[in-house]
Amino acid sequence: MPRKINSDSQTESEMDGFSSDFLDSMQDTQYSQTDSEYCSEELNPEYTQTDSENNQEYQINNSPLPDDKILSQTDSENDQEYQTNGNLLPEDKQFSQTDSDNGKEVQVNGILLPDDKIFPQIDLISDGHEIKPPARKRKAKQPQSDITPKKRNKSNPIISIDQTRSVETSDDRHNNNLLDLVESLKGKKILSGTVQGVERSDENHDLSYAVIYHGDFKVIIPAEQMVDPPADFRDRSVADVMHYLLTKRLGAEIDYIVKGVDKTGIAAASRLEAMAQKRKEYYFGTDRDGNNLLHTGINAEARVVSVIRAGIFIDLFGLEVYIPLRELSYQRGIDAALQFQPGQRVLVKILTIERESRDNIQVTASVKQATENPYEKALRKYVAGNRYVGTVSMVDTNGVFVSLDGGIDCLCSYPKRGRPPRGSRVTVRILGINTQSNRIWGAITHMTTAR
Repeated sequence: MPRKINSDSQTESEMDGFSSDFLDSMQDTQYSQTDSEYCSEELNPEYTQTDSENNQEYQINNSPLPDDKILSQTDSENDQEYQTNGNLLPEDKQFSQTDSDNGKEVQVNGILLPDDKIFPQIDLISDGHEIKPPARKRKAKQPQSDITPKKRNKSNPIISIDQTRSVETSDDRHNNNLLDLVESLKGKKILSGTVQGVERSDENHDLSYAVIYHGDFKVIIPAEQMVDPPADFRDRSVADVMHYLLTKRLGAEIDYIVKGVDKTGIAAASRLEAMAQKRKEYYFGTDRDGNNLLHTGINAEARVVSVIRAGIFIDLFGLEVYIPLRELSYQRGIDAALQFQPGQRVLVKILTIERESRDNIQVTASVKQATENPYEKALRKYVAGNRYVGTVSMVDTNGVFVSLDGGIDCLCSYPKRGRPPRGSRVTVRILGINTQSNRIWGAITHMTTAR
């Protein structure tokens, strides 16, 4: 029986032993080897070579070989035998080679070998020495730093910690912002944003619009859809007045409804439509008991949309309400521009409310009445006849008002050395306290001029 082989290569010492054994077994028959096949020089007539495992006969030059000379080579991985010139290779001398460079099939003694069964040819000479086959060229390994990664899709996969990814990518934010705009456009959903700019059209200088950024999208609101025009323009052009009103609302937080979105990332919106929708919901909506959501005496949260020195304008659920200076603080002579700014949220108390129609609602509100009167609590901290430090908050015909700790003002008479400027640090001696009228008065004993 032919012996199977398992090795893929031979060392030099092993090949020397193989050569001598092979020549001894072939004493009656001389062989020579070419580069591509084994050929017999002296053969007896008509022998048949049989593959004992596959029961197939092969004739070599019409000359049979004895059974002990039948050679088959077996691939140890696929259990297949291959004959080389009818000579059986010893078990430890059998090998196979795959031509990985050109992928061609090689014939050995007329037998076609598969791609993965090609083996090197051994040249045997008369002295039994081996001529080694040329070494196969191997591709040089590319340095790790020079290895170029395979191209991947533009959207690289993200491996998440949990089953659901919680980290939001820039693409996710862009898609979510686009969905917000489309939902507002089709479903009249109210969106909120901060006025971050006021621009005028290059084609028409009289056209002004507010600019809001919703993610990567630029939302523009024309002045006619941003604020209601005043009743009196005071001999100024409509375009200048509307542009001024938009400028005063820079930084304000407003509501809007999208009216259109284009492919360039610009959307048009209307603030007045969003305000009308909110007025309908809050001023004419009712709770479970049938009472109006907004009514006289209730406290509500409002947004400061514009600030002037004499007061502030707030957005109270879709209605702009003006609050004068006297209703902003219990202290006298404050500057509203120093205490409030657009975008700020304040707590207000609704003093009066009249609902004639959805487009005609009158409301008065107060900031100071929404909080506790500091005089009721602060007056307990002071005792008549003692001296306290304060800051001059206002000077008028009534006297000098000194702001004390706790947010209360002490009315003092003009000092003999002259009235102090606003912001000066002074020392006041309390002369009297009236807890019923929440009044406190005194006299300035020491004065430091503000630098």
